Amino acid sequence: MSSSEDPRQAQLRRMKAIALAMLLAMVAGFVTSHVMGNQGVWAWVSAFCEAATVGALADWFAVVALFRHPLGLPIPHTAIVPRSKSRIADSLAAFVRDHFLEPQTLLARLEVFDPAQRLGQWLSRPEQSRKLAGMARGWALQALDLLDERAVRERIREFVVARLQAWDASATAGEVLGVLTADGRHQALLDEALRRLGRYLDSEDIKQRASDLLVKHARREWPRLVGTVDWVKPVEGIADSLAERIAHALLDELNEVLLQPDHPLRRDYEQWLQAYVQRLREDPEVGARVERIKQDLIGHASVQEYVAGLWDHIHTALRSDLEREDGVLASHLDSSLAGLGAALGRDPELREAINQHVMGGAEKLALRLRGGVTDYIAQTVKGWDERHLVRELELGVGRDLQYIRYNGTLVGGLIGLLLHAVIVLLEG
Repeated sequence: MSSSEDPRQAQLRRMKAIALAMLLAMVAGFVTSHVMGNQGVWAWVSAFCEAATVGALADWFAVVALFRHPLGLPIPHTAIVPRSKSRIADSLAAFVRDHFLEPQTLLARLEVFDPAQRLGQWLSRPEQSRKLAGMARGWALQALDLLDERAVRERIREFVVARLQAWDASATAGEVLGVLTADGRHQALLDEALRRLGRYLDSEDIKQRASDLLVKHARREWPRLVGTVDWVKPVEGIADSLAERIAHALLDELNEVLLQPDHPLRRDYEQWLQAYVQRLREDPEVGARVERIKQDLIGHASVQEYVAGLWDHIHTALRSDLEREDGVLASHLDSSLAGLGAALGRDPELREAINQHVMGGAEKLALRLRGGVTDYIAQTVKGWDERHLVRELELGVGRDLQYIRYNGTLVGGLIGLLLHAVIVLLEG
């Protein structure tokens, strides 16, 4: 037997050989009993073998007639399976439709199955949630490998640039400044700026730099006076004193602004800021200016390079995380699945909601599949080669059909003995 041969084929051949051997044995017994005179015990052997031969031949004919014409003769009502292929296909399709895809039958089985409770029990086991998270991780890695990175990179660039092009930067800036000015936040910002400026002006380094600038300016503007008048107070001292006075004056002014909520500088700042926010929102000229700045930024080579490289950063981060069993995504998915299992175990309303969704989806799926699957099964069976159909059916049920031949031989023989006994009793 070839290593690729279906083992059912060898078994069917063996059983057919046994049935044939039984038939030949009955024929041999019938012939032998007649040669021996058909008297005494041979009469009983003859009756058994004769009836057994008839039973074996009848059942052989019946079994063979299912699949082909006996002895190749076109006897009517034989080769039933090949002749009825279309009817068998339609009947098989209708059987599957009515017993497996009938919505009410399917829903009744699902309702007893209680999918949500079983899912919760399955997910509540840590090894199952980890296993499912690992499978999802593998699927995600495969999906990353299948992606056309060049196309994805271009789509991301087009998407980001399109969103930036559609972005009304002027209105957004106006809204942001509007939020910043709400509840006096802009005054707090001004206070902080003034405090920083005060610390800056009170620094000795700044005072010295201001003094140096004054000296430099005096020597440039009045070189003879500074260089020739000996009795004039040294210019450096004057500059230091003037720088100190200027710093103190500025600091005093800053303190006044900080201490007076209604200081004119604050009012001017308030009016200017509110007017600018209004212009950002409504002035077309300001909006056009902001739009030009935005377009220059979008077209800048560094921005374009950054946008084009977004996918590389995303891809690298995703792959690095997915390749680790303790990655952020895997851990989050694992904990989410375990949490779902625990929630399903303790929340009957959640289970009921999920079951309702499953039932509704199953009903819609069954209704969609009924016609399609029925037609598919019917067309597939009708498209089979007749010899292939006969072979598959014979391999599937041929073993049981050979038992019919065995039983026909034995039962026929027993009937022959019974009839012979009746004849003997009647003659006696």
